[in-house]
Amino acid sequence: MAELTGAQWRKSIRSGDNGGNCVEVADNLPGLVAVRDSKDPAGPGLTFSPAAWTSFVRSTKSPH
Repeated sequence: MAELTGAQWRKSIRSGDNGGNCVEVADNLPGLVAVRDSKDPAGPGLTFSPAAWTSFVRSTKSPH
């Protein structure tokens, strides 16, 4: 994941204390948003365009 060099990873403040079962997001890189499993920070990650990530986050906040 060389393109993620310099990523500043963060957990949601809503993650709480759930034993480390969280995802981390890095949105400080130009042109992409990265997501990884907090339990495996050296493992694989997913990348999204900022527009796709914004759409996903909005859809999770919308009532279904």
